[in-house]
Amino acid sequence: MRLQPGSMARRCFLTALTIAATAIAAQAQEPPAATPTPDADTPAADTPAATSGPADAPTPVSLDELLDLVKTGYRSEQAADRERVARFVAAKEKQTELLQELLARVAAEEARSGRMETTFAANETELAQLQENLEQRLGTMGELFGVVRQVAGDLQANVWESATSSQIPKREELLEKLGRGKELPKTDDLEKLWFELQREMTQQGKVSRYPATVLTTDGDEEQREVVRAGVFSIVSNGRYLVWDPDIQRIRELNRQPPTRYLQTVAPYEANTGTGFGVLAIDPSRGSLLTALIDTPSQKERVQQGGAVGYAIIVIGVIALVVGFAKLLSLSITSRKVKAQRGRKEASPNNPLGRVLQAYENSASLDPEALELRLDQAVIEEADRLDRFMWLVRVVSVVAPLMGLLGTVTGMIKTFQAITMFGAGDPKMMAGGISEALVTTMLGLMTAAPLVLLYAFLSTSRKRILSILMGQSAGLVAMRVEESSTNG
Repeated sequence: MRLQPGSMARRCFLTALTIAATAIAAQAQEPPAATPTPDADTPAADTPAATSGPADAPTPVSLDELLDLVKTGYRSEQAADRERVARFVAAKEKQTELLQELLARVAAEEARSGRMETTFAANETELAQLQENLEQRLGTMGELFGVVRQVAGDLQANVWESATSSQIPKREELLEKLGRGKELPKTDDLEKLWFELQREMTQQGKVSRYPATVLTTDGDEEQREVVRAGVFSIVSNGRYLVWDPDIQRIRELNRQPPTRYLQTVAPYEANTGTGFGVLAIDPSRGSLLTALIDTPSQKERVQQGGAVGYAIIVIGVIALVVGFAKLLSLSITSRKVKAQRGRKEASPNNPLGRVLQAYENSASLDPEALELRLDQAVIEEADRLDRFMWLVRVVSVVAPLMGLLGTVTGMIKTFQAITMFGAGDPKMMAGGISEALVTTMLGLMTAAPLVLLYAFLSTSRKRILSILMGQSAGLVAMRVEESSTNG
């Protein structure tokens, strides 16, 4: 084709069309790029048409073919655009339809909520009115209901703690129903409550003999015949038992009370007649008996004193034995001295007799030498009288000091327990405090009789020594008078 001169604009336009057609053809000949797989919700038409075109697009050989090719591509793109726009418009309309549906449902629920609130308020008002009408119609029945609940609750607590439950079980269900129920009791229930009240009062004043399950100290259960004295004491096989409300069982005591109480059990249990018997009872329904059993015995109290307590007891017993032996010896010596004063012959079995023998053996001495010889004899007798008295005096002084030592060691143990376990549990500190108090008690109990004993010993010794010194002075005076007369 031949172009006319001067048509520069036309040539430029044709050149641009050629370049565009060449680019389109080159793009069509390239392999399609890896594109993401469209989602299931994405229509297949959303994929560009250029990616699905033929891999071998025709190559234009003239400007007319190039122009036709450009027109064809333009039409395809316009069709794809119109299809995409139509799809978008359809989706938007569907979304608008869903939104309208949801708004309609929200409005319906709001209307339903309003109706329910109105119904609830009306029900509240009606309920209050019905409650008021019920209270007005009940009248004094409401007070009766309250009294029944109170009485049933009190009786339930009493029955739970009462020893009669070991003979009459399964009473808690009725009392629980009447004590915590929210409806008016029936006539039958009121009659049963009255019957249980009357039966409990009757059983509390009875002495009953019946078989019961007893929990032993080993943890075993035994079937025994027990005797219940009201609600105060339960005995079996010559021993006291106790009703344990926590386990709702009769159990054996870990330790029986003292003999003066225990000795009343067997005769009372053996009394099968209708007469009267003597039995030590616990009016507190077990509290006093438990406290009596928990009270430590004398042996246990001594054990609480520890090593210091045992040491005080040992030296105290030794000092008491020596002291009483010495007191007995001084008493015998005192009687012998009195007997010697009534005799003229000197006997060597008593201090005064030995002093008189010393006088007789020194008859040839002058008064001054005789006085010294008699003083020597009196001093020797004083030494014999003082023998072992020091032990009584020393122990009477040392025993309180050892008690004070036990007090200190006990308080040390107490503070150690507080350091380790805190001061929340007094039982953790009881051991140290018991040792402190028991050792102090033992020290004082040992010292007090020893001081009195030493006072008696000292008085007896002084009485005998005064007789010896008086007799010695009389003998010297006689010798002086004889010397004066002879001179």
